Amino acid sequence: MKWNFFRELGRKAVHLTILALIAGYFIILSMYGKTYALMALILVLLVFLILEYIRLDLDIKIPFLDFFIRPKEIDRVYGAVYFIAASIICLAVFDFRIALAALLMTTFGDMSAAIIGQKFGHTMIFKKKTIIGGLMELFVNLLIGFIVLVNYTQINIYTILTMAFVATSVETLVENVDDNLAVPLFTGFVGQLLLMM
Repeated sequence: MKWNFFRELGRKAVHLTILALIAGYFIILSMYGKTYALMALILVLLVFLILEYIRLDLDIKIPFLDFFIRPKEIDRVYGAVYFIAASIICLAVFDFRIALAALLMTTFGDMSAAIIGQKFGHTMIFKKKTIIGGLMELFVNLLIGFIVLVNYTQINIYTILTMAFVATSVETLVENVDDNLAVPLFTGFVGQLLLMM
């Protein structure tokens, strides 16, 4: 149990390194424009796809990646690939603040739910999801929403509440669909829709 907890902690920490991509995107965006920034993210995605081809199709182990891959991902595409793809879609389609909030909710909401849920959670609400994990995720998602969006004049408190609720609900309910793809896209779509209304 202890080993699984720290392994999961390490796996979630990978999301933090992926956040560096968002920072890189913002830097390239400010210097060269959106097209170059998105192309840089696509290049990173292509590198990950090549690594996944080596791991899955050629059946060659990549030691660094193997540590972070969950048992259910052994024969499936690694979750980070979906997260990078979702980042590209969110940043290309949604308002930057909406995209940023959706991606941060995916990263920190999921991380808090997994860590707190595995460490302290006993009462299940849905399959392997715990009440304490779900509540912690909702709290973190709300916190992110207020930090990223509260001073954005076009967004009201209902948008923040809705995005946090959608992110938490999708993370809690999805099992076979990769949450790294589903959470940011659903959350960002709903946030953008409310922004447009």
